[in-house]
Amino acid sequence: MIKKQKKCPLMKVIAWGAVAVLGLAIMNRKIAEYTKAVVDGRPQFHISLVVDVSPNCDCHGENDAPILPNLGMFASFDPLALDQACVDACLAASPLPNSQLADNMAKDDFVDHHDHFTNSRPESEWRSCLEHAEKIGLGSREYELVTIKQK
Repeated sequence: MIKKQKKCPLMKVIAWGAVAVLGLAIMNRKIAEYTKAVVDGRPQFHISLVVDVSPNCDCHGENDAPILPNLGMFASFDPLALDQACVDACLAASPLPNSQLADNMAKDDFVDHHDHFTNSRPESEWRSCLEHAEKIGLGSREYELVTIKQK
C-alpha cells in the first residue's frame, strides 16, 4: 500500500526550471551541507572565475547577456571566504550597459536592493547558502583580498 504524503503548507512547489524562494533557501542550505561533507578533513584549494556573470543561475537553459564585467580569478584555501569575496566583487562592480541589470536599474519604478543579483532577478536568494555554510563551520566569510597585477 502506498501512502499519500501530506503536503506541507509552508513548502513551495518546484516550478519548471526554478524553485520558489523558500525552496531556494532549503536548497542553498543543502548545498552548504553537501559541500562540507565533501571537503571536510581533506586538503583543499578552490578557484573561481568571475566571468560572464549572467542574470539567471547557470542551471537555466535560457539566459541573457552578462550583467557584470569579467572580474577575474579568485582563489582560496577557504571555500566560504572565496564565495564571499566573489559576491563582494560582484556587488561592487558597475553593471554592463544594455544588460538586463542595467535595464532594470533604468526603469522609473526601480527599487534598489543594493544587491546586483536581486536587482536583476527579484526572486534571487543567495545569502542563505553563505550564512548556513558559516554556521556549520565550512569556513569564514571574512577574508583578506590580495590583488595580483599582470605585468
